[in-house]
Amino acid sequence: MTRTSDHIVSSYDEELNHLNSLISRMGGLAETQLDGAAQAVLRRDAELAAQVRAQDKEIDALEHDVGALVVQLLALRQPMAVDLRYIVSALKIAADLERFGDYAKNVAKRAIAISQMPHIPSPGLDRMARLVQAMIKDVLDAYLENDTDKAIAVWNQDVEVDQLYNSLFRELLTYMMEDPRNITGCTHLLFIAKNIERMGDHATNIAETVHYQVKGVELPDDRPKGEDPSFAVFQAADTGDAE
Repeated sequence: MTRTSDHIVSSYDEELNHLNSLISRMGGLAETQLDGAAQAVLRRDAELAAQVRAQDKEIDALEHDVGALVVQLLALRQPMAVDLRYIVSALKIAADLERFGDYAKNVAKRAIAISQMPHIPSPGLDRMARLVQAMIKDVLDAYLENDTDKAIAVWNQDVEVDQLYNSLFRELLTYMMEDPRNITGCTHLLFIAKNIERMGDHATNIAETVHYQVKGVELPDDRPKGEDPSFAVFQAADTGDAE
């Protein structure tokens, strides 16, 4: 009886470790995708952008594997309390990482278009991408180490991403106003910046999930956020106040 029980516990631990491994692999691919997409934009490298787009299938496949394993664990192990939070958290984190990969793919798609246009400066875009890349790395470390302090640090960093996005938005808007020929290229860059900003949001979502997984308590809803200048612009346009 004891041997059977030990075997069950050992098998369960192996399944949880495998779940960890799948999430870790997804996170590593997401980091690589973002780095490749950002470099494709900055170096105007259409070939690299195409490679990044192709990588998204790997993240999608891993998310499917996570979902299948979670269903298996819930059905066969019937976890409770901390274990249940842990397993459900993995499912939520996998969904965030899958969306992260989708945004990276979108950045790569626009990088291909930009590579065929005249160069437009995009100050802060590289820094913004590197910050989000660091956030996803740190939040995955927080997940693997059950480190809520590291998760909260990532959660608080999102405001810096927002500030960089806001600054870049205003800069690109100026380029468009100065020369209408910049409108198409700047629009692509604005969507790229917004996609990277959304990746930062998903990193903070993961931070919230990690905190709940470990503590059983959610972080407050009022996450620090920078003002979105695009909202003010479009709101002004809707009311006829834009100049």
